[in-house]
This record gives sequence, C-alpha cells and structure tokens, in this order.
Amino acid sequence: MNMHANVMAPPAPRTLAGMELPQVMMRDILLKTIFRMNVSGTSEIARAICLPVPVAQELVDLARAQRLLEAMGTLNANSGNEMTYQLTDAGKARALDALAQSEYYGAMPVPLAAYREQVARQSIRNIQITRDQLTAAMGNLVLPRTLIDQLGPAVSAGRSILMYGPPGNGKSSISNGIREALGDRIYVPRAIEYSGQVITVYDPIVHSAAEEELDDPNSLRRTSGRFDTRYVRCERPTVITGGELRLDMLDLVYNPVARTYQAPLQLKSTGGVFIIDDLGRQKEPPQAIVNRWIVPLEENRDILALQSGEKFEVPFDTLVVFSTNFHPNEIFDKAALRRIFFKIKIDGPSQEDFLKIFAIVARKKKMPLDEAALIHLLKVKYPTIGNVYANYQPVFLIDQMIATCDFEGIPRQMSPELIDRAWANMFVKDESIVN
Repeated sequence: MNMHANVMAPPAPRTLAGMELPQVMMRDILLKTIFRMNVSGTSEIARAICLPVPVAQELVDLARAQRLLEAMGTLNANSGNEMTYQLTDAGKARALDALAQSEYYGAMPVPLAAYREQVARQSIRNIQITRDQLTAAMGNLVLPRTLIDQLGPAVSAGRSILMYGPPGNGKSSISNGIREALGDRIYVPRAIEYSGQVITVYDPIVHSAAEEELDDPNSLRRTSGRFDTRYVRCERPTVITGGELRLDMLDLVYNPVARTYQAPLQLKSTGGVFIIDDLGRQKEPPQAIVNRWIVPLEENRDILALQSGEKFEVPFDTLVVFSTNFHPNEIFDKAALRRIFFKIKIDGPSQEDFLKIFAIVARKKKMPLDEAALIHLLKVKYPTIGNVYANYQPVFLIDQMIATCDFEGIPRQMSPELIDRAWANMFVKDESIVN
C-alpha cells in the first residue's frame, strides 16, 4: 500500500437505526445539545451533533413524538426557511435530568465496534515508507547510513522501537523525524461509546486537524456527505512523554463533576506514534512501564476500566518509541527486551560526521570556520575526553564563541583561545567545594 494512499474515510450514517447507539442516549444528547448550544434549525442541530441532516431530522421527529420538542415554524431569519424547534417544558426537564447524569453534549459518539473498523482501515501497520521519505523527514540531522538502514524497517513494521545511547545525540529529534515521515491523514473520533458511556478521544493538543471543509450552502455539490463528521480528519497523532509519565496516565480519565470519560494518552495516539522519552527518569521503574505495554504491543489491543470496574478492550494501533540514555540490560529483564521488536543504538557521531555537523551549524550561524581552531579542538581538546563526540556539542561550542565575541565587541570568529573558553563551559571541572 502506498504510504500516501488516501486512508478510507468512515462512511456517514444513513439512518438512525444504522447508528448502533442506544436510542435514549442519542435523544438525550440531542436535548442536552439544544439546551446548551441554543440551536434551533435542523441543519444547525445536525452540525452541532455531527450527523447528516436526514438522520438528525429522524432524531428530532422522535423527540417531537415524545413531546420533548415542539416546532416553532419557519419565521426565523437564520433558518433559511427551515422549520425550527424548541424544547417543551418536559424536554427542558429531561435535558436537565440527562445533564445531571452526564454533562456530555455535542457530537454523537461513535460506537466502539465501528471505531475498531476505522482503526483497521487506517492502521499504522499499513504504512510503507521508503528510504527517501525517511531521510527527507530527518531533515538536517547528519545520521550514519546504517541508522537509516535500521530505522526504516522498524517504522514500516509499525511495531515498537527502543533507541538507546549516550545523551545529546538526537534521540528526541529522530523520534520527531519518524513522526514527520508518516505524513498521511487519519480520522479521529470526537468521542466513542461503550456500554452507554461516552469517552472523548479527539484532543486539539494531541491532534492537529487538517483543514475543515465547510459546505457552501449554494453549491450543488455538498461535500459533507463524504465522510462521517463525528470524526475529525487529522495528521497521524504523536504523543511525547518524558520523565513526567506515570502509569495512571495510561488509564481512562474520569471527570466526576461532568461524569464523563476522557481517553488516556495511548488511545489518543492510535494510528500514530507514542514516544516515551528519557526512559529511566520516571518515578516508576522502567521495567514496570514496559510491562504495562506488553499486552498491547503483542496483541494490538489494550484493556481499560470504567468507574464501575468493568473492563473492556480497545484497539491498540500505535508505534511505540522508547528512548533512553541507559543501556537496555541495566533497566530491563530479558523477557521485556525480547518483546521490544527493534533495538537501535544511537551513538555519537564519528569524527568525520562531527566535522560535517560543525560546518553546517557554523554556516547557519554565520560563523567563519578557522583551521587552527579546528585542529586545536580535535588534537588538544577531544583527546582529554577520549575523543567521544556528541551531536549537541557543535551547537554548544559555536553558541559559546558567538556569545564571547559579542561580549568582547569583536567580529564573530573562532580561535584556539575562544575554543578553550567555550570548552570550559561545556564541562565542569571536578573539584570539591567547601560548604
């Protein structure tokens, strides 16, 4: 499957019966939405609950038959000759009663079973990326060719990846590059329904919505029927967590005041990438964090629990990237390591790549290169730390020299003496400080 092939969109519901949601729940969401959003015309109501007009009309008719809504006629200037509706006293009472049970209103949720089907249609495991796409996504990172050799198959497999190696060598930048390489769009539900409970999924912080296609009411070709608007078309999501990650962040979030659920981070990242940066810096031991992912990684499903204690399965379709500065053998047992599909060591650059990065950074920051300064750096300075190069060092050293030149009021330049001053700030001398 071509990586940029269009993901199949979820088809819009055609009838109320085809929605596969409890009728009372749909009716109550309709009443709560009219009450909270003050909408009155059918197309306005349909937009608010994210349903096609004919299906919204069916729901309105149902509420009218139960005397919860009444028609007000078509005298409303905004309604474009549409019939408008308002809540009856019984309808208001029912709306308030329903709001006391759950504050959720607006977009109709998608039943979990229908959501599962959509996840399969847009699975991250369907993506094939080429070497060119991955290299382009890594932008200006200077990476050894062998690293792309390893990363490519890992990303295309959509399994789990462990990146490890000394700090300051761009593990986080590489994670972001993986996200860029994915490039296509998927459909994220605003909310899903399981067992009569609504769980909100779409989160503007995690999901960047692609351009909204608004209908032109005068146009003959209406676009809204093209996909189910209970979903938002988004770029593949990326969730990045670091030292702040706690295991309870991976549970359903219940809001006791609004009596609604919010999807946990890994469910929001479905169809995309979940990056756990700085593994080993969290309060929980790395082993415990990886254990939490074992079932999802092996079986492509995750288990969540409602307040009542009832457990249910949701799809797990996420590329999980673990990144750590520790050696894997220090933080995992063999069983955990076996379950992480790809292990990729991200080392510091070779001397040749270090010089390449140094030259790129200098050019970007308009700092002229100086041969004497570079020879001093490579022959005098680096041997003192065993010639271990790191990707962050060129930026650090050049920024330090720029700051010194600006302070001294001299044109930007590098010299052995300026290298010495920059180097002194990169490493702190070991000494005991008397308190």
